[in-house]
Amino acid sequence: MFGNIRKLESAGVPFVQAEAQAKALSGVLQKVEVARLQELATKGDILRLERDIQSAKVDTIKWTAGMFAAQTALIIGAMFAVMKMNLPSLQPPGNYASPVQEMRLPAPSTFVQPPAPQTR
Repeated sequence: MFGNIRKLESAGVPFVQAEAQAKALSGVLQKVEVARLQELATKGDILRLERDIQSAKVDTIKWTAGMFAAQTALIIGAMFAVMKMNLPSLQPPGNYASPVQEMRLPAPSTFVQPPAPQTR
């Protein structure tokens, strides 16, 4: 600070004014330095940031593995559904109802067989 006062005096500035300007400049520079130091990261800040990054990595891996499992289950389920659709049916083709056990006797048949053709 004294060096600045001498420089100002040698430039023609009165001592009292040079001293006031040097003190003001020194105060401003100290405030700038304090602000600059507050912006710097400490080791604790860096360690905290590294922990946060590691946690984010683990969460990303868990999410990715979960999505992979869900997609695999979906694909396997779709494959089983397609395979089931392509299985041959055990029922005869057509629109048949499933067999039901009757609790009554069947109705007598009214079908009469036609007579056999006669050969000469």
